Amino acid sequence: MNRKGFAVSTALLVGLMAITLAGPAAAQQQPTAGLGSAWPTDATDVSLAPGYHVYTWTNSGVKYIQVNDYAGNVLVAVATANGAFLPLPMGRSANNLQTPQAGTTSTTSTTSGVTLYQDGSVQVTATPQTSGATLFQAATCTNPVECTTHIN
Repeated sequence: MNRKGFAVSTALLVGLMAITLAGPAAAQQQPTAGLGSAWPTDATDVSLAPGYHVYTWTNSGVKYIQVNDYAGNVLVAVATANGAFLPLPMGRSANNLQTPQAGTTSTTSTTSGVTLYQDGSVQVTATPQTSGATLFQAATCTNPVECTTHIN
């Protein structure tokens, strides 16, 4: 092979290696702003439990609460205003989110739930189930003393 062919082959090989090595780095989720982000840059993590990240936003009187796992995967999100809750269709566990408007369903829990987020009016909990899934519940915080002891 002549020198010119060798140089072209080497350049192609180096280019292919660069693309191959850059692929995984480009595929990683980068911090972005807003609801649905793995690591929102416009909200603070207000989680009360290790292993979870909870982010909140308020817009036009509606509070949005998003729960992520330890790796930044969105699990559930809910919007709430004036005691009404609207589960948002996003996250890996979106089908496992209960709200007062949805009523209650029978669940089989292996342990008691842990409070992930709580402010003066809203409480979000996670309860592991015997099936391996986690049940998330968003509800109005009805005990004023308890609700104000965990101000975020």
